[in-house]
Amino acid sequence: MLITSAMAAREARVSPATVRKWVQLGRLTPAGKHGRMLVYRLEDVFAAERSARTSGRGPGRGRGREQGTST
Repeated sequence: MLITSAMAAREARVSPATVRKWVQLGRLTPAGKHGRMLVYRLEDVFAAERSARTSGRGPGRGRGREQGTST
């Protein structure tokens, strides 16, 4: 099933900016275009979400000081 980035964000429960970041990082590759919109395979969206979650840099993580360091 092909879905737009807005639908991908909803399905993965992240912001559209996170979906764009996954594309920039190479975690998610568009499957094509529908008009001017990029579309993604739903299973690829879920794989990108799992990858982000297991790498410890999911939504809201990685900001501020590094995890595991003390001040």
